[in-house]
Amino acid sequence: MLVVTPATARVPQGKCAAAPVARRAGSLSVVVARRRERELGNLVRSRATTEVEQEAKPQQEEAKGLDERTRNMMKASVRPPWKGVPPGTALCMSIGDAVPESSGGSNPFKKEATLPRITMNIKKAASDPTICGLYLKITPLSCGYGKLQELRRAIEEFRLCGKFTVAYFELGGLKEYLLASACEEIYVPPGAYFSLTGVVIENSFLRGVLERIGIEPQVERIGRYKSAGDQLLRRDMSDAQRTVSERLVESIYEYFVESISRDKGRTREEVEELLNTGPHKVEYLAKNGWITSSKYMNEIEELIRPRTGGPKDEMQSVGFSKYLATPSFTKNAKHAIAVVRSSGAISRDAGATGSGISSNAFIKSIKGLKKNKMVKAVVLRIDSPGGDALASDLMWNEIRELAKVKPVVASMVDVAASGGYYMSMACDKIVAESLTLTGSIGVVTGKFNLEELNEKVGFNSERVSKGKYAELNTSSRAFKDFEHEYFKAGAQNAYESFRDKAAFSRNMDIESMEEVAQGRVWTGEDAKAKGLVDYIGGFDVAVDVAKELAGIPKEEGCRFVEIKSQQSKSPVLSFLRNSTGAMSKLLALYSVLDKLTEERVGYDAQMPSLKIKSPGSKTWDANEADVF
Repeated sequence: MLVVTPATARVPQGKCAAAPVARRAGSLSVVVARRRERELGNLVRSRATTEVEQEAKPQQEEAKGLDERTRNMMKASVRPPWKGVPPGTALCMSIGDAVPESSGGSNPFKKEATLPRITMNIKKAASDPTICGLYLKITPLSCGYGKLQELRRAIEEFRLCGKFTVAYFELGGLKEYLLASACEEIYVPPGAYFSLTGVVIENSFLRGVLERIGIEPQVERIGRYKSAGDQLLRRDMSDAQRTVSERLVESIYEYFVESISRDKGRTREEVEELLNTGPHKVEYLAKNGWITSSKYMNEIEELIRPRTGGPKDEMQSVGFSKYLATPSFTKNAKHAIAVVRSSGAISRDAGATGSGISSNAFIKSIKGLKKNKMVKAVVLRIDSPGGDALASDLMWNEIRELAKVKPVVASMVDVAASGGYYMSMACDKIVAESLTLTGSIGVVTGKFNLEELNEKVGFNSERVSKGKYAELNTSSRAFKDFEHEYFKAGAQNAYESFRDKAAFSRNMDIESMEEVAQGRVWTGEDAKAKGLVDYIGGFDVAVDVAKELAGIPKEEGCRFVEIKSQQSKSPVLSFLRNSTGAMSKLLALYSVLDKLTEERVGYDAQMPSLKIKSPGSKTWDANEADVF
């Protein structure tokens, strides 16, 4: 008989004869016991797994919808830009501040919302079948009216495709409402601040301040309307400056009234009543059809959500930067057009901040285009109030040389006046927005006499010179009579050179050019009537003109080769510099002191500073042009 003992049983020590049998019995019992343990463990685990699965099944079913939505969101978020966006997507963008013509380079790792990028996104979305609409979030604008006109035109063309357009803003003046009214629907929160009161141009005068601190400005202006030095020389507005300012205010006012009247289907009298009977509550504006409704931003997104193709509780949208990376729909374009963007004040070098239009860098870019056989035409985008007359003349000559090889078309943005017009008039054709500020064919130059200030603060300087006019530009004393005559004659020569080249470039006689010159600032519309501009429109019109001059069929697409005529030497250094407040202030202070004390060796072709205000909007200073 085989005795089976538990695996843990011990064999008694004194029974040696029975020991082999006991050991065999013990070994077998251990094997059987372990097998039973394994079977029991497997059974327990199987039952436990079944129970867990049964308990988890309802939660899995409940989470199925969430997982599906999450997967869809992840697919949309990681979708490669070259694959575009999913169907039924709304393009969402924010527009505000200066809307620069070119990137400032303050952050080399971020795509700045520049005017060309914004309009390119809108135009691309218009022909993109996956984009169902446009949602704009508008913040206070400080750009000029030229850029505003180009933005409005892009939105209006988008609407023609039958897609929805929605605008939202919280603070609204003339500019914000003008831009929003280009959209089909306008929404504002219940507490939105509206300030539709009209247009004002404010001019500041420093003569009294300078007298108090002992600074005497000695400025020579050539041109009856050349008021660039009035801020320093006068205590009030001259008749000539008032005439120009009144015309500019009238032009902007008329554009606002006509645009809103057309957009809202209202009479001129109704629009003027809106301007002159405020302030208006949001409820009044909604009730009378000036806005669509009063809604918070989250309510607007809920309103847009059903129009998109995403999940039921999510608005399917794509932002500015991501959509910018998606491919355009112009394929296999055979022809290339170069676009040269030039913004800011003109100088022979970029200076301490690396900004503005440097004639040295600009000329280098133009010479490169002259040799480039792939480029069939050039569009020169100009947003500049002017600057150094010599630098302007050097660029004028180089543009003329380029125009002998291939067509060159000027496309003016907010302002292309004085030195900015000097550049433009070298082109084959000039295109401007109706509210672009241009002209200002005149010259201003001068120096500061710091003699009284030096006495007050105890500063002294002594000079050793040889030559009758050696001390002409010293800031330690005023001009002597013969020095003043020399200085005035030099300014007159610079003006006549500018005027005569303008007459030559525009195929006008000297007398006719003199009538429209004299330093007067014109709107683009008035400039066209005076023969200073050829076409009214924006970038698209300039491209069409360039294609026509180059013999490119209008219906054929073109590739655009972007050229920056100047930039900071290092985008990273520019980013660090602009991120450091103290350094920025130091550079600004250095620039002011440099202007006060430098020895002038040239003349400026620069328009006066015009601060155009509309309450509720940011002030736009025509001399604070966009820089790279």
